[in-house]
Amino acid sequence: MFETFFGAEKISLHSLESIEQGVPNIIVWAAPFMFFFVLLEYFISRWQNKKLYSRSETIGSTLVGLGNVAIGLVLKMFLLWIFIAIYNLIPWRMPFHWWTFIPCYILFDFCSYWAHNVSHRLRFFWATHVAHHTGEHYNLTVSFRLSWVQYFKIIFFLPVAFLGFHPIILFVTNQVAVLFQFWVHTEYIKKMPRIIEYIFATPSNHRVHHGSQEKYINKNYGATFIIWDRIFGTFQEETERPIYGITHNIDHKHDPIHINFHEYYDIIRDVKQADGWREVLFYIFGNPSDIDTYKRRKNGLLPITEEKKTEH
Repeated sequence: MFETFFGAEKISLHSLESIEQGVPNIIVWAAPFMFFFVLLEYFISRWQNKKLYSRSETIGSTLVGLGNVAIGLVLKMFLLWIFIAIYNLIPWRMPFHWWTFIPCYILFDFCSYWAHNVSHRLRFFWATHVAHHTGEHYNLTVSFRLSWVQYFKIIFFLPVAFLGFHPIILFVTNQVAVLFQFWVHTEYIKKMPRIIEYIFATPSNHRVHHGSQEKYINKNYGATFIIWDRIFGTFQEETERPIYGITHNIDHKHDPIHINFHEYYDIIRDVKQADGWREVLFYIFGNPSDIDTYKRRKNGLLPITEEKKTEH
């Protein structure tokens, strides 16, 4: 039975195009429903005179989201080729069964936790994620702010592929995981029943992650399951309304190019001003909080004895 289940036939790369056509574009299908709920939230917030939306940020979020979907569609064939190549390489290939989606999703979310964690602690990866945190208003459109260069982080998810899950299962898992994160970007859903708050990354738990207060920074990385944060000590309960945005908020809030690449501009500027290779590597791969503290101290803006502040 073990050999039968883990001995699925290899997938011919000659059938790549037909397999690609068979992979559902769940996010594209869900787009009309997502825009419906965005409009619903927008009009309710206007009716209640709540300032949850900013015109420039909404334009920026929408353009970033559309660009991300387009890039995903372009890269779909290439990513599928990678997953099939890995699938053919290992001997413990699982056949396509719908229920393998469940363990795949749990393991994928575990890898997502670490990808998210590292993306806040290494500047190279922070540059692929910061776009998501640049919104100073928290609403459903923030879920559209997914970096155009986030696909670098595929390396964090390769272990799931090497476990032998079918490539189509992997693709469906990724899309469902992205879609799950849509509904958590709202202030209209308050705290949910305790058992749900304990297990899942609810709107309350994820609002903490977007908060710029010191106690909220670098907390609640879980994408679907908040249990990883509880296990690894990065959980923080929502105890006060978060102040959204990043430590140094950006200008040009409507510009998708600036939203996606402003951190790279800063990295290039810092590297040009670096004193030696050690500082160059620090500016590229250092912890954003340490880099921010170091630069302010170097420029005489931070006393030596002042406790460092953490970059969001």
